[in-house]
Amino acid sequence: MVGRTDRRDGIFSSSLTAMGATAIIQARMGSTRLPGKVLKPLVGHPLLWHVVQQVRATQGLAEIVVATPDTPADDAIRAFCAREGVAVFSGDEDDVLDRYYQAARSFAADPVVRVTSDCPLVDPALIGRLLTLFEEGGYDYASLAVGGPGEPSGANGYPDGMDVECFSFAALEQAWSEASEPADREHVTPYLLRDRQAFRCGWLVAEQDWSGIRVTVDEPEDFVVVEHVYEALYREGEPPFSLEDILRVLARRPDLAEINRGLMGKEKYRDLWGQLADRDEQGEKGP
Repeated sequence: MVGRTDRRDGIFSSSLTAMGATAIIQARMGSTRLPGKVLKPLVGHPLLWHVVQQVRATQGLAEIVVATPDTPADDAIRAFCAREGVAVFSGDEDDVLDRYYQAARSFAADPVVRVTSDCPLVDPALIGRLLTLFEEGGYDYASLAVGGPGEPSGANGYPDGMDVECFSFAALEQAWSEASEPADREHVTPYLLRDRQAFRCGWLVAEQDWSGIRVTVDEPEDFVVVEHVYEALYREGEPPFSLEDILRVLARRPDLAEINRGLMGKEKYRDLWGQLADRDEQGEKGP
């Protein structure tokens, strides 16, 4: 069932699927905390391969594109995409907002589904529900409620590592044209989230609060956790697994959550968005 709030921000839940969206997966070799993680072997395939497979299982996606920096270091990602028949776009290394905009424009993406390459456990069913939320709610931006950009205050959150966002090309183009803060250019979507008068935003919230679970891959400890989950669930040729499958593994193995528990909140997304919002309220402008 789809539910609405009376605020401009919306919190929806649905099981239907929108059609025609393009998923853009940002990927680079230059991770400082876990270099080369996107092509690090995970149960017989590169980590990025698993991200692509999970996203590819989403009903209604028209295209999947890997957006990578146009640097020699990322030739390995372009070679991977060529081998696997995955569309690729090369763009600015630091201005990720520009990279997304140029990729979306090149592939006529509308709406755009944003996925990051450090989320190999992303659930295709949740992506499908997010697409439905976006379409039926008439939003400019919609996100799973995770501890990054899409987290409505007080809502039940999904695990860190289920990060997926969806936004219209028009909203992306406006952010690309107007955003000047370095953090806006690096993180792609904060500009959309700060101006609720200009952009209509919605969130897909979890049935219960799973925000204390971390299944992203940012540090070596994270990879250990994800590797254990994949070893328990992945079988060559079988359908992608779901959040429910992952939660069952973690329930059987509570020790896994202890491996990277100390990393929870390390990215300080809440601080980033709060600082940018305060700066806007004070009327400060970026360079």
